[in-house]
Amino acid sequence: MPINQAKVKSVLSGDTLILASVNNPTQERTLSLAYVSAPRLRREGDEPFAFHSRDYLRRMTVGKVIQFTILYSIPTGAKRDYGTVYLQTGQSLPDAAVAEGWVKLREDAGRKDESEASKALLEKLELAEASAKTDSKGIWASAGGNLENANEVPDPKGFVEQYRDKSIEGIVERVLTGDRMIMRLCLSSRKHVQTMVLVAGIRAPATKRTNPSDGKEQPAETFGQEAHEFVESRLLQRTVEVEILGLSPQGTLVCTIKHPNGSIAKFLLEAGLARCTDFHSTMLGGQMSVLRQAEKQAKDKRIGLFQGLANNMQGASESDATVTRIQTADTVYLRDKSSDEKRVSLSSVRQPKPTDPKQAPFQAEAKEFLRKKLIGKHVRVTVDGKKAATEGFEERDVVTIMINNKNMALQLVEAGYASVIRHRRDDEDRSPAYDELLAAEEAAQKDEKGMWSPKPSAAKTYQDYSESLQKAKIQSSVLQRQKKIPAIVDFVKGGSRFTILIPRENAKLTFVLSGIRAPRSARNANEKSDPFGQEAHDFANRRCLQRDVEIDVEATDKIGAFIGTLYVNRENFAKLLLEEGFASVHRYSAEQSEHGGELFAAEDKAKAAKKGIWKDYDPSIEDGVETLDLNGATTNGHIDSSAPVKKDYRDVVVTHVDPATAHLKLQLIGPTTSAALTVLMATFAKFHHSPPSSEKSLSNPPKAGDLVAARFSEDQEWYRARIRRNDREAKKADVLFIDYGNSETLPWSELRPMTQPQFSLVKLKPQAFDAALSFLQFPTSAEYLADAVRFLENVTGEKQLVASVDLEEKDGTLWTTLFDAESEGGEEASVNAEVVAEGAAMVSRKLKNWEKARGKIVEGLKAKEEEAKGQRLGMWEYGDLTED
Repeated sequence: MPINQAKVKSVLSGDTLILASVNNPTQERTLSLAYVSAPRLRREGDEPFAFHSRDYLRRMTVGKVIQFTILYSIPTGAKRDYGTVYLQTGQSLPDAAVAEGWVKLREDAGRKDESEASKALLEKLELAEASAKTDSKGIWASAGGNLENANEVPDPKGFVEQYRDKSIEGIVERVLTGDRMIMRLCLSSRKHVQTMVLVAGIRAPATKRTNPSDGKEQPAETFGQEAHEFVESRLLQRTVEVEILGLSPQGTLVCTIKHPNGSIAKFLLEAGLARCTDFHSTMLGGQMSVLRQAEKQAKDKRIGLFQGLANNMQGASESDATVTRIQTADTVYLRDKSSDEKRVSLSSVRQPKPTDPKQAPFQAEAKEFLRKKLIGKHVRVTVDGKKAATEGFEERDVVTIMINNKNMALQLVEAGYASVIRHRRDDEDRSPAYDELLAAEEAAQKDEKGMWSPKPSAAKTYQDYSESLQKAKIQSSVLQRQKKIPAIVDFVKGGSRFTILIPRENAKLTFVLSGIRAPRSARNANEKSDPFGQEAHDFANRRCLQRDVEIDVEATDKIGAFIGTLYVNRENFAKLLLEEGFASVHRYSAEQSEHGGELFAAEDKAKAAKKGIWKDYDPSIEDGVETLDLNGATTNGHIDSSAPVKKDYRDVVVTHVDPATAHLKLQLIGPTTSAALTVLMATFAKFHHSPPSSEKSLSNPPKAGDLVAARFSEDQEWYRARIRRNDREAKKADVLFIDYGNSETLPWSELRPMTQPQFSLVKLKPQAFDAALSFLQFPTSAEYLADAVRFLENVTGEKQLVASVDLEEKDGTLWTTLFDAESEGGEEASVNAEVVAEGAAMVSRKLKNWEKARGKIVEGLKAKEEEAKGQRLGMWEYGDLTED
């Protein structure tokens, strides 16, 4: 008898195999084992041991090349051949199957075949069967032949919850397409489920099929048959590892199918016989990136489904840029190194939809989230593709923005401030972190973050205080009492005019820079800008738009705009405009401002460099050339002979203004004194915050004049202090902080003994000195005196000053003229002059002899006093108080 060779494609039962030609897998034939029969697998219920019998033959033969001989054929119905199979292991069938008890001899075996070979084979099989029966092998066992095998999953959701992420052994019973198959899930040795499953993460082309609605045959999609054969040749009736991930919308199990060599999805993608599908991304998590890489390999090789694929991507381009503006929560403006600005969108994400009533209220929150993270920051930008021009918007790049090695789009989605775009299958212009974005969106929805929250948006509603003069004046009185108010520049109207948001006040206002004039920019196409007006506007946009800033409000104008100082990164923006030549000093208002000195200096700097509006500046033709006298005072061309030849200048800071007298407490600033005080205070704080000193209190009631350590109530820190008065009944003491000059009434519990030699006055003398402003007399009215004290605190607080010491009295009090350390002006630019000009004080009516000797200075102060009277400022609110 001729010996044939074939590959076992599948096993129908314990006695029947489907063979495929080794050279042409499409040629198939059915071969049954001669003289034997096995229990049958049936949909209505398997015969006992049917699965075990088939599984024995399946494990021995499927996917392997065998040799076989045909002993006889039965022509009835479909022709079926019966024969013997020879395995590469040396075993033969049906001999081995009979010996293991998984098949039994047919009752009609050998009746029509009287050959000697057949008789010999039958005798051999009869002996093997008898032995199997004796040993109760296989189907001859008394129990264990029945399995519970369900043909569908009754509760798919419950099934997924029970077996999610668990590894289950499965057998591929039938391959339908490259990405779906009928799977037998072996849940236990006694319980199986047979159902259709989807291969997670991929979409394979469909095979030829018949439409059940009209009976028409639909042809296979391109590479559908190849994908089917690829999977069938590797998985059909193979034992695989199944990991259940979830359900499709139609209720089909979505699973990872692992061949012994790995995931079949990865191999399909590498062969170009499937595409990645985004629908399963969140189920797969990090495994999805492996599939994306496999798909990319096929695309790069242009194989399978990707034959002829055009190379539209030129390779992702990376660059550094600065974020200049946030348009929406998914669209920003970037400026590159060449200063070119362009608008880009974040890849694969969308801001809260304005058409969705649940999402729309979160637009402002989402935009503010992005603004805080990105505005003005240097970022790394990767271009992922293009967004086509739509609805009047030009084509723009879609990008991934990385800041501090974090994907900004991913942070938005994680916070619930953006959703993920579901791309078309052929849309390659997407984020490389697309799967991470999908997973982040699912997590944000589960945690009800941002726009997925059932709670309404907490976005602020701002009240516009510049819409009327009355509202502006009311709010101005509130804001003027505050210093360096945190704010956001919402819009730039011009070089020196802005729309400002103050979140803590829920206030929106128009803000104008004080002390300068900036050229106007055109408001529309029909209007012409002043020279350098547009440049000033652009500069303000670059430096201020949407930035976190600080403002000091000084006044309001006639139409409700607020006037004051704007700080960007702690720098006075008016000064920056002046330095670039994009503004000029408004002399009168600058002289009234505490920043006047730095504004004049900034303008002089731009003039010297001939920048901006000063490009044609000629100092030789400027009116009113000023010269400096020997003492550094501005004299407009002549020297005041009454001034002393030499003055005593000291660098100081004002640490306290006495509310009862408007006298000052000064600290001298020097390379030794400042450092010594800093070191002493650090050591002092550490000492008093550490046990046992932190647990020590006064052993006896304090006495006036005692040196103690006192805890200041505002910052809860310890400082050196002296007892001024003592209230034994209330157990409180008035203390003077000797290094800063302020005083406070404290309970005895906030005092400690200061007997430590390292903190004594010998080690470092008191650092706060008594001082008074020369030439000035402050009002006796409590109201106007309080105004004067507030004004002094504003113009001197947190600022280094220069004190010109005019006289030092025997008790140590310094009579001084104070100047801004950065001011280049003379005596008329002093703090003393500012106080008089504000109407907070007047020139003393009883001048001391040394004051009278400064006739020119006194004349200048009196001129400012007359101006204050004329404008009814401060103490001159109701006219001249000295006329009587």
